[in-house]
Amino acid sequence: MEPADFLPFLGWIIAGAFTLGAGGILASFQTTRMKIKNGYPLEGMWGQSLKPGSDKQTAQRVTLLTQENAELRAELGAIKDRLANVERIVTDGGYHLGAEIDALRDRALSNLTDRQKA
Repeated sequence: MEPADFLPFLGWIIAGAFTLGAGGILASFQTTRMKIKNGYPLEGMWGQSLKPGSDKQTAQRVTLLTQENAELRAELGAIKDRLANVERIVTDGGYHLGAEIDALRDRALSNLTDRQKA
């Protein structure tokens, strides 16, 4: 095929290229519009932030997240204390633990018999 054979299709080729370019530009506009609408940060070509988002809603969100972080850290501390107690019980010798339970049981029985005598 010679280049002259493509002349009848030149209009279609140009229209197709124009349509693809316009479609890409419109898709980019739509993506940016959806990011803005849904509160996503806008980024530049190399990932830098174009819209830092220092509005009132973002400040409130940071405050809430900070409070939640503090609560979770406190809860984690309590769980660590509980885990230390469980580890102490589990690693404690079985005989020693059994002896403590028997001593408590004997003490409870002696208290019961003392109350019944009185």
